[in-house]
Amino acid sequence: MRITEIKPGIHYVGVNDRVKTRFEALWSLPFGVSYNSYLVADEKVALIDTVEEGFGSRFFHNIHEAIGDRKIDYLVVNHMEPDHSSSISALKRLYPEIKIVGNAKTLQMIGGYYGIEADTVEIREGESLSLGNRTLTFYMAPMVHWPETMVTYCPEQKTLFTGDAFGTFGALDGGILDRQLELGHFWDEMIRYYACIVGKYGVPVQKALQKIRTLEIETICSTHGPVWEEEKERVIALYDRLSRYQGEPGAVIAYGSMYGNTEQMAEHIARNLAERGVRPIRMYNLSSADPSVVLRDVFKYDTLVVGSPTYNGDLFPEVEALLRKIEARGIPQRTFAAFGSFTWASAAVKHLREFAEKLKWTMCCEPLEMKQGFDGRYDDACDRLADAVAARWSDCGTGN
Repeated sequence: MRITEIKPGIHYVGVNDRVKTRFEALWSLPFGVSYNSYLVADEKVALIDTVEEGFGSRFFHNIHEAIGDRKIDYLVVNHMEPDHSSSISALKRLYPEIKIVGNAKTLQMIGGYYGIEADTVEIREGESLSLGNRTLTFYMAPMVHWPETMVTYCPEQKTLFTGDAFGTFGALDGGILDRQLELGHFWDEMIRYYACIVGKYGVPVQKALQKIRTLEIETICSTHGPVWEEEKERVIALYDRLSRYQGEPGAVIAYGSMYGNTEQMAEHIARNLAERGVRPIRMYNLSSADPSVVLRDVFKYDTLVVGSPTYNGDLFPEVEALLRKIEARGIPQRTFAAFGSFTWASAAVKHLREFAEKLKWTMCCEPLEMKQGFDGRYDDACDRLADAVAARWSDCGTGN
């Protein structure tokens, strides 16, 4: 197997994982995932990040195919999460003279995870490491999305190695570079990855983007997903929008329903929104929907409508779980509306209102509440809720 040489002297030596079904034991992987690692081969050789240890034999085969029996002088650790660092111990056994390059937080974590404290090189913001004709320069990017995170820049090749930043779910089907791949599903998978993994850290992402905008970049090498060249500007723009929490036009309707009555409200509201020109509309029954997909679309679109029956004097559990995930990510604003139902004790709409107040979201209308079964009595109320959502949507300049 020929390993892709991304640029002269820069080799892709990563692996694909089409076995794992849950990333971080949480997030679904319908297209698999890649663990990307890169070799920069000059007078000295630097390896940038490793892969998940279960794929170590493939990883070391890829390295040997790229550089043969040459030694690796440096391991640069941009990010310590185990899917990128868990092969460090095995790498150290194969290349006992290798020096591990990282910032102070990184080196502490390497000691804590793998008990390695010798043969390390501590670097700071803006410092560089010469490999001969190529240089690696290091920039800190803390909390994108761990505190030790940094990026590595090779100015001679205008290549940026970004750790998890600009990463995406999805294994690489044959190609490595964006121009070699069918990218269709990767855009939504990048948003889903951002929403689930990075979503809480919009301010640190913005600070990191300010740094990298000062660099001349031709190639972005993330630790998950394609190597970005032709689409690098689109990728940077997408991260900029997501980290500003700016939703594009569209409405997410997310609901729980035990016996179908709250679901009928959701269906009625959705049809009314469609009649009023709201596009696109994404509906999710939270009892069966993939939470990562719902989170993706909450990040992606500017309007969220949530419905819940009262359950044990509280929200329906799957609705509660979604709201807690949104709250944890600190999304500062969405056009928001709520509806709910109860049989003998009202509670759901009160908690939906409290959620909006806690996040300091503005509700575009009073919550719609239904007592017991759905029938024509609630048609007008559903119409009014849809009118309010559509009017806010149009006022924000999105109803085009």
